[in-house]
Amino acid sequence: MPYSLASTTWGQEELDAMQRVIESGMFTMGKHVAEFERVFAESVGSRYSVMVNSGSSANLVMVGALLFRKSNPLQAGDEVIVPAVSWSTTYHPLQQYGLRVRFVDIDRETLNYDLDALAGAITPQTRAIMVVNLLGNPNDFARIRQIVGDRNIDVIEDNCESLGATFEGRQTGTFGLMGTYSSFFSHHISTMEGGVVVTDDEELYHILLALRAHGWTRNLPKHNHVCGTKSDNPFEESFRFVLPGYNVRPLELSGAIGIPQMRKLPGMVEQRRQNASKFQALMSRVQHLRTQREIGNSSWFGFSLIVEPDAPFTRADLIGAFGKHQIDVRPIVAGNFAKNEVLKWYDYSIHGSLTNAEEIDVSGCFIGNHHYPLDDEFKLVEQALAELPGAIV
Repeated sequence: MPYSLASTTWGQEELDAMQRVIESGMFTMGKHVAEFERVFAESVGSRYSVMVNSGSSANLVMVGALLFRKSNPLQAGDEVIVPAVSWSTTYHPLQQYGLRVRFVDIDRETLNYDLDALAGAITPQTRAIMVVNLLGNPNDFARIRQIVGDRNIDVIEDNCESLGATFEGRQTGTFGLMGTYSSFFSHHISTMEGGVVVTDDEELYHILLALRAHGWTRNLPKHNHVCGTKSDNPFEESFRFVLPGYNVRPLELSGAIGIPQMRKLPGMVEQRRQNASKFQALMSRVQHLRTQREIGNSSWFGFSLIVEPDAPFTRADLIGAFGKHQIDVRPIVAGNFAKNEVLKWYDYSIHGSLTNAEEIDVSGCFIGNHHYPLDDEFKLVEQALAELPGAIV
C-alpha cells in the first residue's frame, strides 16, 4: 500500500550482521545476543536486560519472575490490575499463572489508564499493577506513584509499543520492577521476532535467565539468587533444573540485527516525532475525529483516530475512505479486551464501567508511523478525510 502500517528499517548493516552469523555457523543464543542485551540496557538506562524470542514471551517471563522470587512472591489468586485496552499477551500470562485480573477503563484522550479509575480500582487484594504505554505514549508515572503510595503493590510495564518514549526524562519500561519491549517487524526496531525484559533487580534478573532457558542453571552466574552457588563441575550443572521454565531464547541472528538497530533508534524515534507534529497539524483542521493526547514524550508507534459520537460519518465510512486511498488501517490494539470470548478461561473482575474502552472498540482505529518522512502519506490521509462529510475545516 502507498501508506502501509509498517516498513522495514533494515539496511546493509543488518544484512552484514546476519551474514557474519551465517558464516560463523552458530545460530543459537550466544555472544551477539549478549552484546545486544548490553547495548539495550545501556540505551534505556537499566541495569539488566534479557532478550527473548518475542514481546509476548517477555511478558510471560516477567510475570513468572514475580512468582518465583524469594521475598513477597505473587501467588495464584492474587489480584493484578490491567487497563482494558491492550494486546492479548498483556493479559494471558496473568491467567496462565492463576492470577486474578481486574480490568480498569482507559482515559479517552491519552488511551492509557483513566487514573481516577485506577485509584478507585485498588482493593486489599491488589498485589500488582500492569502499566501499558499504548501506541508509544507514556503513562503519567508521577501520578501512578502517588496512587500506589507505600502500599505493597508491584508496578510492572508492558512497553512493547513504546521503545524510545520518555516521561520526565526517563525511558518508559524502566519505571516498574520490570518492563518489556518488542522488536517485532512493525515496532520501533525489528529483529525479525524478539523481545526484551529489563530490570534493576539482580534476583529478578537471575530468575529471568533461568525461566528463559528450560529453568536450568546453565546460564546463571556461579553465585546467584536462584540456586545459591553452582558446582564447578560443568557436567553436574549441564542438566540441572531449578525453576519451571520455558525455551523462549532468541536466535543469534536476532541479537546481531538488534545491535545496529539500536544505533539507529534515536534517529528513527526523532523522525517519528517529526511525523507526529505534522499529523497533529493536519488533525487540527479536522472535525469529528480526535487523536491520542501525548503524555511526556511519545515515541509515536502509530496515529489513533476516534470518531466522535456526533460525527456525520461512521468508523466504517472512515475505514472505507482509507481503503479507497490505499491507507492501511487497524483497530486500536485489541480494543476493549474484556469483550473477548477468551475471558471464559479467566478469573477476573471489572472495576466500574469500561465506557472509554468501549468507545475505542467501536469507534477507533489507527494508521502507521514510520522512520522516514510521511509528507506524501499525509496528503493521502487529507484526501481521504476530505471525502467524509464535515471532516475537513
